[in-house]
Amino acid sequence: MLFASPSINATGPKATRIDLFSFSTPQMRAFHITWMAFFVCFFAWFAAAPLMPIIKTEFGLSKDQIANINIAAVAVTVIFRLIVGPLCDRFGPRRTYTWLLLLGSLPVFGLAFSRSYEAFLFFRLCIGAIGASFVITQYHTSVMFAPNVVGTANATVGGWGNAGGGAAQSLMPLIVAAIVGLGVEQAFGWRVAMFVPGAAMIVMAFVYARFTQDTPKGDIVDLRAQGIAVDSGKKGGLAIFLQAAGNYRTWMLAAVYGASFGVEIFIHTIAASYYVDRFGLSLTSAGFAAGIFGGLALFGRALGGIFSDRIALSKGLDGRANLLFVLMLGEGLGLLAFGNAAGVTLAIVTMTVFGLFTHMACGATYAMMPFVDRKALGGVAGVIGAGGNIGAVLAGFLNKGSASPQQCLVYLGYIVAATAFCALTVRFSSAHKTSEQSLLDAALAERRSDRFGNGAVAA
Repeated sequence: MLFASPSINATGPKATRIDLFSFSTPQMRAFHITWMAFFVCFFAWFAAAPLMPIIKTEFGLSKDQIANINIAAVAVTVIFRLIVGPLCDRFGPRRTYTWLLLLGSLPVFGLAFSRSYEAFLFFRLCIGAIGASFVITQYHTSVMFAPNVVGTANATVGGWGNAGGGAAQSLMPLIVAAIVGLGVEQAFGWRVAMFVPGAAMIVMAFVYARFTQDTPKGDIVDLRAQGIAVDSGKKGGLAIFLQAAGNYRTWMLAAVYGASFGVEIFIHTIAASYYVDRFGLSLTSAGFAAGIFGGLALFGRALGGIFSDRIALSKGLDGRANLLFVLMLGEGLGLLAFGNAAGVTLAIVTMTVFGLFTHMACGATYAMMPFVDRKALGGVAGVIGAGGNIGAVLAGFLNKGSASPQQCLVYLGYIVAATAFCALTVRFSSAHKTSEQSLLDAALAERRSDRFGNGAVAA
């Protein structure tokens, strides 16, 4: 059966370290499989973006129609990110991710069969649901890793998964070129290429269902049936969402994520076309240039999480917030430089600099996410994640109403710099900090007990 549950390890602790080359524990299997699934989802989400110059010509798309397609690609994700967070609390990340992968593959295949602007817009809108995969990934590592490394774990899987967007920018034009090299017309070649990410999603769905479990103790549904407590809320659904929405920290981090991840998504949707239209690069060269931005996710997010965890050792939760402010300010200033770059070389350099700040800010945001409200973890992850896509949608409308993409980038730079101050408002009470320290101490004590008392080394 697809959802046959792995055996339950009722004494499994949260991992207090990341054994990067290990697949032997449920924590590290979840770590690796969740970033792989996220990578495949992001690859599929942005697979069509670097091919827009071809698609624009085939369908005769106007500037407004292209803007509508870019907005559609990220708009529906807002809704699905709000939904899947509580679904993780209710049914667990394993079941939620598996169904998202299976159902999300359908509109990816659908793009290949679209014959009009309206059909393409519809499937592009539906594909946006795949973007909710991020929330599940962050939820899964949040329940698998202890407070001392959860920021690093969240940022690393998020960054490696996000790299799927950059990989799509570079690889999809090459896949189309390879297909065309076999004698296939370009108008048909891009359609064939869309089957690659769609098939990968189906394969990943079965991997996720077969080789992961929800928590160190087992699957959430089975644990509740046996009366075993889990970290997140007991009921899920609307109650979890309302609890998360009632915490002001959730909204401040959602605003920050809108100005970091939202900008990241926006750059993914316009980068290839921007380099083609602004600097006259070929489709392949533009894809490689745009791919640099996405490739930064391989280490940029992880750096944000690592720095956040390190600073927290001496400065606590307030240190995490202060770091996030600095990273957001650097992103805003870098965006201003990118928007004012007159040559392609300077544009790539400034894009790389602001991109590094952007990815690190995304990692630092979700390094703070698990500490907002552990009883509404899925709801918090969903609202903050949705904030990222709201930012992308607003950036799309700003671009649509701006005189040029360059002007839009400059406006975004000022907006991001101003939003950085939201990070400084995120503060925690003394009782909250004491509670989090107790959770860390308990996780470390359980690890020591397993190592010296039972002869087994905890993850």
